[in-house]
Amino acid sequence: MTDGVDPVASGRHHEVELKFRVTEPATGERLIAAAGFESMAMTVGRLRTMEVEDVYVDTAEGALARAGYAARFRESGGDTIVSVKSLARTDAAGGATRREELEGPADRNAAALDWPASDAQALVVDLVGGAPLVGLVTVRQRRRKRILKSDTSRIELSLDDVQVIARGRVAGTFIEFEAELIKGEEAVLEALARILDGEAGLVRSPGSKLEAALLAIDELAASDGFAAAPQAEIRPEPVTPAPPRLALGKAAGVLPEDHIAEAGRKVMRFHLARMLDFEAGTRTGDKAEDLHKMRVATRRQRAAWRVFGASFRPGRTRRYRNGLREIAARLGAVRDLDVLLEAADAYRADLPATEQRAMEPLLASWRQHRDDARALLVRELDSARYQRWLDDYIEFVRTEGAAVLAVGPVQPHRVRDTAPSRIWAAYEVVRGYEPVLRWADVETLHDLRIAGKWLRYTLEFVREALGPEANPLIARVTALQDHLGLMHDADVEASMARTFLVEHAGDLSPLESAAIGRYLVDRERETARLRRTIGVAWRGVAGLRFRRALGRVVAGL
Repeated sequence: MTDGVDPVASGRHHEVELKFRVTEPATGERLIAAAGFESMAMTVGRLRTMEVEDVYVDTAEGALARAGYAARFRESGGDTIVSVKSLARTDAAGGATRREELEGPADRNAAALDWPASDAQALVVDLVGGAPLVGLVTVRQRRRKRILKSDTSRIELSLDDVQVIARGRVAGTFIEFEAELIKGEEAVLEALARILDGEAGLVRSPGSKLEAALLAIDELAASDGFAAAPQAEIRPEPVTPAPPRLALGKAAGVLPEDHIAEAGRKVMRFHLARMLDFEAGTRTGDKAEDLHKMRVATRRQRAAWRVFGASFRPGRTRRYRNGLREIAARLGAVRDLDVLLEAADAYRADLPATEQRAMEPLLASWRQHRDDARALLVRELDSARYQRWLDDYIEFVRTEGAAVLAVGPVQPHRVRDTAPSRIWAAYEVVRGYEPVLRWADVETLHDLRIAGKWLRYTLEFVREALGPEANPLIARVTALQDHLGLMHDADVEASMARTFLVEHAGDLSPLESAAIGRYLVDRERETARLRRTIGVAWRGVAGLRFRRALGRVVAGL
């Protein structure tokens, strides 16, 4: 498919292209830099970079493949496009291949019968009827492309760094170089083919990316037993969710009379159950919100260890804390980039189309980092180490009395005896920022955000024991934390945009540099605005009214 096709168009055309597998990366880099094409007397367009994710689909019975077609979904400008390509190819000039391609708007969450009308939709409905389409494999690409053009011809060159993703893991990688005829007579490809066939670092690619992806899965299956769909008849195996290993309750259920260690165990068990509940969605990547919620659940467990951990034997429980730290780091690496991308998308949503395109190099870089971090996350979730840790941790949160330190007969050990001092200690840390708040820098205010987070968690963990009057207090602390969180996010966005501009100064066009620079300035202004307006959220927590209400709630224990 040509990436410049109008996303809302619904038509058909014949794709004519030369395809090569890159065996020497330096060759691909040289060619995409347009070195070696001087003899063609064509003008060289500027380099553009984009991130592309294609999800190939078929029915469970492989109806499309049996009919000689492949279908894929691709997001484009917020819309979903379905491309349906014929698996049959005919020869074109220069050894290029020609095949029919149809495309149109689609909805990956709806049956083909419910998609907007197009030639592609009509063909899919004709072949599969109302049968649901299921994912076969995901192909992610970092695509760099430029145009060679003359008065009568246009050829799009593209260098694709490809990752094959199946069942949440990277099944293979490869690099492809393609030259697609956009305009003109097919004979123009003959001269280009002679140049490319003379490159030692290229070999002709015998098939499509889908075929290469399925081959990569088969090779992985042969090497380590990875379960792959048979290539002759594509029949993805349905994924049956494993039964929940922990019951998912509505609240932790901490009571005033609970032993402090068992209160902590209740909190850990509650949030571990939530973590597991969102793991499936985190693996598939269908909803960024599932990953966010899984990360929040790990954060709350780590906070519970900070609040209640002194009641357990450190030698017996250190591995649980370490495991949470590792999985939280993997989740955080993905989620932080999701936040960056969401903010940047929101910023450019109201911009003119030219400005939106000019910001694409920055977003493409962030998407690549996000995808790399996600691959590492899924690899960690699939690891035997993680599964062993998880099984052991589940047993710990289920077993009352496990690894609890002994207490003397008069040693405070109930929630009602120990929670008040813990709450006030957390509040004291927050109040400690009052003398410097007026001139505090962003880093200091980020530390205040962390202090507010610990106060919030300390209150939330014993919410049921404190009673309903605790809810407004938690809401005020949350408002302060959210305000500071938005400021921190804006500061990080500005910092990363600045770093990108410095590191890629030689690669960006003036328009791209200017657009990304304006985004940087916008984020700096937003950081400054949130820093100036912190007073309202701060007074909600530091004021006399909050302190008196906190005193009444704590006294109720």
